[in-house]
Formats: sequence, structure tokens, C-alpha cells
Amino acid sequence: QVQLVESGGGLVQAGGSLRLSCAASGLTFSDYTMGWFRQAPGKECEFVTAISWSDSRIPYADSVKGRFTISRDNAKNTVYLQMNSLKPEDTAVYFCAAHPGRTAWSLIWKYNYWGQGTQVTVSS
Repeated sequence: QVQLVESGGGLVQAGGSLRLSCAASGLTFSDYTMGWFRQAPGKECEFVTAISWSDSRIPYADSVKGRFTISRDNAKNTVYLQMNSLKPEDTAVYFCAAHPGRTAWSLIWKYNYWGQGTQVTVSS
């Protein structure tokens, strides 16, 4: 049974930083591409970033480029999202997701497994 468990969310002031973690179990982590998505109140779920098992291409949403960094530790079965220079518009529930392929898709429907999400709130 695949499980993805996010942690690290919270309340932070604008300009601050948070690091999200997503611990995976029940899968061969190194064979999976891991993605981060987010959903703000009243909005659709949107792609943030993803990292394949080969780390060959790491796409970022334009809204987070230069501020967010994704990384993974295959030994710990964990993917991270370092978020710096946070803005109120980054407020959302952040989800990690996984799919068994090498492409860092931005498409939600490509991902087979999803975590429950962690709330990030950025105050102005």
C-alpha cells in the first residue's frame, strides 16, 4: 500500500521560508517521479514542481521559479520542497504526488498516488 505523508506546513509571514517534506512508503521510491502541487481556496489544483528519479529535468511553475527548490533523498524515501521569499498568494494546501516514470510531468492526471496535503498560510 503506497502512502505519501506531507509535513512541514504552517503559518509564516511574507518573506519567510518553509520546508515541506513528503515521506513515501510502499513503493520503490527511486523508480518514481515525485511532484508537488497546491490548491488555494476556491481555485483549481495547480502544478508547482516535480523531480524525476533521474533528476534530468526539474520544471517549476513560473509563479515559484527562483523561490522554490525541490530535492529528493532516495535513501530516506523523501522529497522536499524548500520555499523561500513566501508571498500571501502561496497560501494553499500543498500535496505531493508520485508516478512510476521518468518524466517530470506537470499534468495532475499523470500522477497515480497522492498525499493528504499540508496547509501553508502566508500572512501579509
